[in-house]
Amino acid sequence: MKNRFPVRTKFVWLLVIVLVLVGGFAFARSWMGQSSAPGGEKARNFSQNIPYNILLIGNNARQAQGPLSLGTSGGQADILMVVHIDPKTKDVTLISIPRDLLIALPGWRVVEPKVKESFFLGLTQSPQRGPQVAMQVVSKFTGMPIHAYIATDFQGFVDAVNAVGCVNIYIPARLYDPLHSKADFQPGWHCLSGTWALAYIRIRQNAAGNSFRTNDFQRMGAEQQVLVALKDKLLENPVQAALHLPSLISAWSKDVATNLTHGQLLSLGMTLAHAHLSKATLGSDADSMALASMPLPGVNQENAILGAYYDVLDVANVTAVLKPYGSTGAWTGLPPFPQPKDVPITLYGSQYTMALLEKAGFPVTYGGSFAGTSRLTVVFPNGSPTSGFVVGRALGAGNEMVQPGSVSRVTVYAP
Repeated sequence: MKNRFPVRTKFVWLLVIVLVLVGGFAFARSWMGQSSAPGGEKARNFSQNIPYNILLIGNNARQAQGPLSLGTSGGQADILMVVHIDPKTKDVTLISIPRDLLIALPGWRVVEPKVKESFFLGLTQSPQRGPQVAMQVVSKFTGMPIHAYIATDFQGFVDAVNAVGCVNIYIPARLYDPLHSKADFQPGWHCLSGTWALAYIRIRQNAAGNSFRTNDFQRMGAEQQVLVALKDKLLENPVQAALHLPSLISAWSKDVATNLTHGQLLSLGMTLAHAHLSKATLGSDADSMALASMPLPGVNQENAILGAYYDVLDVANVTAVLKPYGSTGAWTGLPPFPQPKDVPITLYGSQYTMALLEKAGFPVTYGGSFAGTSRLTVVFPNGSPTSGFVVGRALGAGNEMVQPGSVSRVTVYAP
């Protein structure tokens, strides 16, 4: 049976790699002699010997008129994922970028300088350059060249899942997000339609009272999980997937934009038949924290950030993860993080927190018990934000408050 349907197997993998992973509506249309989606500058030609990086962009605009539309609100890159393709080894790696990554956007007026804002800022230019600006920022962050992009919107994602009926997703704990995604799931296996799969990956706050799906890193894992499930569903019934192709092509006619030509997509698809799929995530729960409004020179035109949740990544860790994929060094534009031994801390509260900080290498002075707040709080001396960032990352709570204050050394309040 293994060799009985080689043509069908190859066809399925073309669908998986091109249609699913790199948004191949344009590829599908190339079979029909139609023009590709609008995309601006054309991508660099694909080589059989040189790795290729494609940026997938999920536009969160409401009531969007297309994947490059600002819509009535949103217009940010809700999903940013680099598809790293190694034609020699036939490996494809999905590299998820935390959308709330704190990154310098010098020259831009943006009070929340997050990587997702790069797409929005480009869309506000005339002519629009949303994908191009996002490619530049992601390339600088990863230290990897980005050769092409494919952008889609919420409807494109829904159409892709509905084309195969549903995707099988295992949910280990109760999920309930009535305010944002409207997700409402009990633990166990679910076959999610396009609408519910979108709700699953868009969960912002889980009100079910557990620690599952409460931050960007768990959200990125869900995005990868759905893509793999979509691949598995195509492999499960390739004949049915092929039957859905015409309706998928029609639905995607307004949902996908790319700067890849028909010939480039065809070359990619032929090269990546039987490719092996893997995943890589940058950062972890520990990198997520609430930052108060604070001065931060060089991060934007304002030289200050607005208080919000941010993902604060260590560029050394990012570089180590991405080195196998050709990174020459990650960059966020933030000042270098100090070593723990150079950040003295005064701690009020939990002895457990004291042990955690000492184990990480910080010199800690215990100041006594504290009952003034229910939230883990890190206060750093005015003008020394990176000392607060490095302590926040070491605590690894995922939601601690980090703020400036009139203190001579970092002060931690741990209820």
